[in-house]
This record gives sequence, C-alpha cells and structure tokens, in this order.
Amino acid sequence: MRRTAYVVIALLVLAPIGAAVLSRGMGPAALHPMHLNPERLEQTALMLARTRAAKDDISVRASDGVELRGWKVRPPSPNGDWVLLYHGVADNRTGTLGYAEFLLRHGYSVVMMDSRAHGASGGDMATYGWKERYDTVATADTLYSTERVRRLYALGVSMGGSIALQSAAVEPRIAGVVAEDPFADLREVSYDYAGLRFSSLLGKTLFRTASIVGIDGMANAGGFNPDDVSPEKAVAARPFPVLLICGTRDHTIPCRHAKRVYAAATGQKELWIVQGAEHASALGREPAKYEQRVIGFLSRF
Repeated sequence: MRRTAYVVIALLVLAPIGAAVLSRGMGPAALHPMHLNPERLEQTALMLARTRAAKDDISVRASDGVELRGWKVRPPSPNGDWVLLYHGVADNRTGTLGYAEFLLRHGYSVVMMDSRAHGASGGDMATYGWKERYDTVATADTLYSTERVRRLYALGVSMGGSIALQSAAVEPRIAGVVAEDPFADLREVSYDYAGLRFSSLLGKTLFRTASIVGIDGMANAGGFNPDDVSPEKAVAARPFPVLLICGTRDHTIPCRHAKRVYAAATGQKELWIVQGAEHASALGREPAKYEQRVIGFLSRF
C-alpha cells in the first residue's frame, strides 16, 4: 500500500514536468499544422454538379506577402451575397464542402480559401486568427475588386469559426458571422488540450505547467501575444451579428467557449446548443435545422 502511494505521488509530481517538456516542443509545432491535401476533388465535382455551381480559382496576396489560394463558387442564380468559409485546423478548403452546398442552393456565392500554412496556401505557420484576420481583409479586397458584392458574411468551424469572429472585428464589410465551436481565447482552449480533452480542470491544475510552456512556445515562435488571439475580445470590439453553435458532446472545444463569446458579444446574437453533437459535427447531427438556422440568420442582416 505504501509503495502504491509513493507511485501515485511520483506520478503527480512528474506528470506536470513531463508534460511541460513535451509542450515546449509542441507549442511551436502547433503553429505548423500539416499541409493536408485530402482526395476530395471527386466530392467537390459532385457537389458542383448537384448545385449547378461554377468554380473559379482565386489567389490573394496577404499583407505580409504570403500567397493565399482558394475558390470562388457561384450558384446558377446568385442573390448577390457572398459568404467567406473558414475550415478547421490541419484541413483545407474542401473541409467546408457541406456548408458551401446548402449556401449555394439558397443563392449565396461562397469563397473557399485555404488558410495560411494549410492546403495550397503559403505561410510557414498558423496563428489561429492573429495574422489570419488580416488575410480576411486582403481576401475581401480581392473579392470586392472583382465581383459585385451586395452583402458579405463569414462562416467557420472550430479554428475557422474563431478566425471568422476575429476577422469581423477588423473587417467592417462583414455583415454577420456564423461560428461553430469557436474557442473563447487561445489560453483558455490550451487548458482543454493540456487536460487531454477530458477536463479543462486538469489543464488548469495538474497540467497547468504544460499549458503555460506550450503557450509561451507559440508566442516565441509566432511573434505574437497569445492573449490577443481572442474571439471573446473580438465580439466586444465591434457589434456585428453572430450566430454561435456548439455541441453538448464536444470535448475538444466545449460549449463553455461559445457561451463566453456569446456573453461578450455586443451586437445581435444567437446561441444554438446542439444536443448530442460532437466537435464540428452539428451539421451532420441536425442537417435540416442547421440549414434553416443559418439561412434564417443570414437573411436578417
């Protein structure tokens, strides 16, 4: 019994230290997600055929010179409104195909970009909104210079939802944002990851050192203050309309993040909690209601 107690004590002491060592390397690594290029071209072709939409390549030069690549997709009878779509981490533009399809059916044109350091876009690191929000400004500039845009919206999931919210704070042409499973701020979500997606309490206590070391590593490698990567602050900075969506079974970025963003929002706001939905799965869980909620939201602004 005494030996067991010693083992438990040793684990409690050594676990934070080991986690901190791992996080020292993992922090900067989180800024370099894999350039995934899944074989989704066939799915894209099928989606375009179902919606009878037309796709064009688009290239955008970011303010720091990074080239961003994506698609402009138009339905056969466009209503004049455009939606910027934002994918999650370690994914690319094709991760938003499901959202693009129902938007196109309702007459919305969409811009599907690879985020920096993802897919075919340039850049050697992702900053989860710090640089990406200004990439949105460059994308909007390019769109407005080549298309007639009646209204501009943004829709994103997970990291993409967090970027969409931060983008709207600095891009006043965005009339409203739909964000599914966004994080409240980078430091808060680090507790969820440090807590092994089991409990943020672990990340704030036993593995707090891991979270701190990981965040500091990201700050040093990315040259930014992680505390400024904050959708929660973004919705307080500009009163734009938001529709926040989260799932009750999301253990990656739990609903408390969306609830914090909702509480901080100063514009018109809605919060839809999807029962039984896991991370980034609300559309698959409630496809008809999801489409209804999003289209209803966009049509009001």
